[in-house]
Amino acid sequence: MLHPELLRRLCQTRDWLRAEEVPRPSVAAVARRAGIAPFHFIRLFKAVFGETPHQFRSLAQIERAKELLVLTDQTVSEVCLHVGFTSLGSFSALFTRRVGLSPSAFQRRHRPARKPRRMPAALIPGCLSLMGAANPAGKGNFREAGAAAAD
Repeated sequence: MLHPELLRRLCQTRDWLRAEEVPRPSVAAVARRAGIAPFHFIRLFKAVFGETPHQFRSLAQIERAKELLVLTDQTVSEVCLHVGFTSLGSFSALFTRRVGLSPSAFQRRHRPARKPRRMPAALIPGCLSLMGAANPAGKGNFREAGAAAAD
């Protein structure tokens, strides 16, 4: 059983790894910042979150890249650099492995043709898409949405 303070520090490190700082801090630097020895930190992180800090960071970079590919006019190369990769080849290979499409194919498939751009419903996490379904009229609160639906 983890001490609550240690769990709090692990959750902080998860947020630090997800942050869009440039340059990104190394896993060892994040572990030091949390006051945990790097190898112990990696073992604890994997035990608590189910993946290593490196795997978590890579997934966060891919998720951010998906947003940028859909919501901006940036090229794949620009997105690659924006999310912290220095090699377009390694970015494309990891993206394709994780997403099942190359970055350019993903962009073509999911980028809406009209503006303003919004994330397609298929790419929004289920819990958030349920909130949108509960408010189909796009009103500020559920009472207004209910009134609009009754009209």
